[in-house]
Amino acid sequence: MIEHIRHTGIVVMDLDESLQFYTQKMGFVISKRMDESGSFIDKILGFDNLNVTTVKMTLNEGQMIELLDFKTHKTEQLPRRINDIGPTHLAFTVSSVDDVYEDFCKDGIEFISLPTLSPDGYAKVAFCKAPEGTYIELVELIK
Repeated sequence: MIEHIRHTGIVVMDLDESLQFYTQKMGFVISKRMDESGSFIDKILGFDNLNVTTVKMTLNEGQMIELLDFKTHKTEQLPRRINDIGPTHLAFTVSSVDDVYEDFCKDGIEFISLPTLSPDGYAKVAFCKAPEGTYIELVELIK
């Protein structure tokens, strides 16, 4: 039986740039970094002679993401759209979406929307993009 979501894997083009974004801007802490190769990783991911760096990162309550930087078997980055089929974004609760928006904009982080109040007044929301193109939803719950 499924117990809970363990982590979300995110393939990156530039590991250093993505690490900076997820640690400095999103508040994740690196919990484990590994260079992986050999029969186990080849078998579970379905490749031959794979070499990948994986970095597991956690937030305050244990939520985890895993960045994957493929040293071999790298593919080109395809444009992503918010309405693509399959997983499209990660959502994070923030204390002030306006403050995060201002801070992220100062660092040149691309937004696809301005902070906007939901029609029911329950939340203020904005979407930005991580360096590898993952859409990030920032949600401030209105008390």
